[in-house]
Amino acid sequence: MATIRLGDIAPNFIADTTEGTIEFHDWLGNGWGILFSHPADYTPVCTTELGTVAKYKAEFDNRNVKVVALSVDGLESHKGWINDINETQNTSVNFPIIADEDRKVSELYDMIHPNADSKLTVRSVFVIGNDKKVKLIITYPASTGRNFDELLRVIDSLQLTAYHKVATPANWNNGEDVVVVPAIATEDIPGIFPKGFTEVKPYLRMTPQPNLD
Repeated sequence: MATIRLGDIAPNFIADTTEGTIEFHDWLGNGWGILFSHPADYTPVCTTELGTVAKYKAEFDNRNVKVVALSVDGLESHKGWINDINETQNTSVNFPIIADEDRKVSELYDMIHPNADSKLTVRSVFVIGNDKKVKLIITYPASTGRNFDELLRVIDSLQLTAYHKVATPANWNNGEDVVVVPAIATEDIPGIFPKGFTEVKPYLRMTPQPNLD
């Protein structure tokens, strides 16, 4: 069983999905990605989750993020389940769902936790950067649905901090002030962040979000 940590290259794989066979790295291309698993088809919480992701597709597209789901059931089961999702969630599933009947991908990404269930996947989430490295790992129990607003918030932070020398404080949302990283000397801040800054403490310097006009 693989152990994947932040900063690792996301394992590549070939898998059948509801939108055809994909090779994961090629499918991601130069963009970001989310791989998230579901315990099984035709389960109530998962039905609401996949419907929510379909409704958020434009938000993920705006961030150059592709989304792919996974369940240990087969393609025919997935296709029938999609009909239920579309009907009950008033949407149209617009992203691929991996058919992982042999649990190859589930085991590659350590999605099966025997103390929770010996056969079904937990609710794993992997956010993968455009460098193919794992940027975020979240694991939910089967009983708790995911908060996709939180995933968008984290992606905003990950993409911001990947290109600017800042970090995001607790409960940060896109558009709010950010933290200047400690590696930047206070006297150098004006040259890097011309919008100004506030020194709360010598180690805590706040500046307006740098990638906004």
